[in-house]
Amino acid sequence: MVVADSVGMMRSVDKLSHGAGMDVPLPPPRRWRTLVAVVAAGAGIALAGLALWQLQPRGLQVPLAKARFVTVEQGLFRDELALRAVAAPLQTVMLDSVDSGRVEEVLVRDGDSVQQGAVLFRLSNPQRHLELLARESEHAQQISNLTNLRVAAEASRTQRQRRVSDQAFAVMQAEKQHQRNLALSDKGFLSTAALEESADRLAQQRKLLLAETDSNATESAIQQDALRQMEQAIARLDAGLRVVGATIDGLTVRAPASGRLTDFHLQVGETVRPDQHLGRIDDLARFKLSAQVDEYYLGRVAVGLHGSASIGGTAWPVTVSGVYPQIKDGHFTLELMFEGPQAPSLRPGQSSEISLALGGARKALLLPFDAWLGDGGGQWAYVLEHDGTLARRRAITTGRRSQSQVELLSGLAAGERVLVSPSAAYAASPLLQFTQ
Repeated sequence: MVVADSVGMMRSVDKLSHGAGMDVPLPPPRRWRTLVAVVAAGAGIALAGLALWQLQPRGLQVPLAKARFVTVEQGLFRDELALRAVAAPLQTVMLDSVDSGRVEEVLVRDGDSVQQGAVLFRLSNPQRHLELLARESEHAQQISNLTNLRVAAEASRTQRQRRVSDQAFAVMQAEKQHQRNLALSDKGFLSTAALEESADRLAQQRKLLLAETDSNATESAIQQDALRQMEQAIARLDAGLRVVGATIDGLTVRAPASGRLTDFHLQVGETVRPDQHLGRIDDLARFKLSAQVDEYYLGRVAVGLHGSASIGGTAWPVTVSGVYPQIKDGHFTLELMFEGPQAPSLRPGQSSEISLALGGARKALLLPFDAWLGDGGGQWAYVLEHDGTLARRRAITTGRRSQSQVELLSGLAAGERVLVSPSAAYAASPLLQFTQ
């Protein structure tokens, strides 16, 4: 028994020496369990909030102060085109120099009213005077040649007539002699050989007369042709002489039409070159109006369209007289004429408001004509969400346009609010978020 107790005590001492009695786990305190649970719940709530925040729609952030919204409304669309036109003279005559020369005298000034035919200025050109002298000398020489040719032709005609007359007399003498020989031959006083010789002489004289007559006609035709050519040459010289004379007369420049002289700045002593632009003459009796129109309206504007021009507080009826379809910087040119009397106070370069009726009025969904139309091309717009902080891009269809209204065909409903301020800078974003 003593041995057994000794062994048991030794085992107990051995266990205590190895720390086996200290490995038994102790239960944790209750307050640590509560803290862990609270931390875990907070982390779960944070994760859930983060997930919800990630699921919320977000767009490009835009300052609310830069945004401008308009409500889509049902109203009456007035199909009118408002333009700003500039007055210009209906008739304008350009003054371009025809010849060169030195300015010797200027009789008018820029802005003067001139009458047709009035002298504006005078040029000097010595070369033109030398050309005139040369042409006159050549003309005189050709006239002298023509006179000599006519004298020679008349002398030749006289000689030809004399030869024909002499030959005709010879034929007449031969005929008389032959008739006498026939009478003698019938009585037997003349031989047959002598009669045949008389007949041959008569035939020869007749051939000579015919040849002389033909030669006379040919020579006369040749001389007449030479005279005609000489007369034509003189006529050409006359025409050239008149041209040179007109050129010299043109050195004294006269007004080709009545009106106001514009853009005219010649000075005495200045040298003028051919085809140099010297100014213009504007007819102030009649005016036309010219306006630049957006290319969108090119297919809707035509000659004959009626409208009105507001000048001096009065509406003056006008009609489209010309449409120039060449597009430049997104615009084309339109010209209008007054249908009746024009404003008496109208001056060149004066601006006026034009209103053209393109069609009848009708009910439609409307938005104002603003920057949004150019940025989206009328194919999309940013529509404000109900919470007022987001705007989503939406495809739309627009119809007719005026200077103040746009007709909406589809994609929008009455009461919706649309961003109408410039949006080209963020046109690639489908969603906008507005910030304070």
